[in-house]
Amino acid sequence: MGDEPIPPWPGRLLDVDGTRLHVRTTPEGPGETAVYVHGLAGSATNWTDLMGELSRDVHGIAVDLPGAGYSPEPPDSDYTVDGHAATVVRLLERLDRPVHLVGNSMGGAISVRVAATRPDLVTSLTLVSPAMPDLMPRYGPARVAMSAAPRLGELALRWLSAVPPERRIQSTLSMCYADISRVHPERLREAVEELRRRDGLPYADAAVIGCARAIVREYFRTGPGNLWRQAARVTAPTLVVYGLRDRLVHARMAQRAGRVFPDVRLVTIPSAGHVAQMEFPEVVAGEIRRLLLQTRTPMRRSA
Repeated sequence: MGDEPIPPWPGRLLDVDGTRLHVRTTPEGPGETAVYVHGLAGSATNWTDLMGELSRDVHGIAVDLPGAGYSPEPPDSDYTVDGHAATVVRLLERLDRPVHLVGNSMGGAISVRVAATRPDLVTSLTLVSPAMPDLMPRYGPARVAMSAAPRLGELALRWLSAVPPERRIQSTLSMCYADISRVHPERLREAVEELRRRDGLPYADAAVIGCARAIVREYFRTGPGNLWRQAARVTAPTLVVYGLRDRLVHARMAQRAGRVFPDVRLVTIPSAGHVAQMEFPEVVAGEIRRLLLQTRTPMRRSA
């Protein structure tokens, strides 16, 4: 493939009201800040290339959610979307300024809840294939539901632990990317090494299962806490990006997002899968720059 990709951004552990969070940051510079929230079984490194593309536009902070990446397990073992949203809120409160919030998949669901419940902390919202409730049958979500089933999830992960990390990573990337050939060999090596490291962590399986169960619960949640009802309360200008070849979140959800979010712009990328920010970081960065410009214009256009 082409040039070597940039290395992961440097990270450090923060104490956020008793929760230890690992974050990766781009150098200080631009006055505004973007906070990036990854999805199920992901980490802050899912944002490396997008953060690089936007490093001259915003100061980037990518968080490893509790139990993911280099963040220890949460003290209360709470892997719910509510628990993760509360953690992100505490991080944003620590920053003491509104941010451009960016989330992918489960991180998108978490970001919707944060933006809906704490609009004072969010200047703009970008969602890449957000894991919003969708009960139409689909292979990818069915796998998530299976891993969330009582006992079945634990048995499945125990069986998977005997599969070489290289094969597991290939399987995961094949599900998340539309075209796995776009994965640079160095990124593949990084992912394998990270999986090997996490295989040695006693809480790694519990974190994945806990998050999978949290997503499934959100799909069936009713009342004011339903994610679609919360999306209707988001006041920040919103960008929603879908990949037309996404195997996990169907692009038909773009139509519903367009109806529900009050101030929204929809972008579909024909050749992207579930992680457009990793497959086409330059395209997603360009769309986010348009959103940044919108927030900096005194008279914002309503979508």
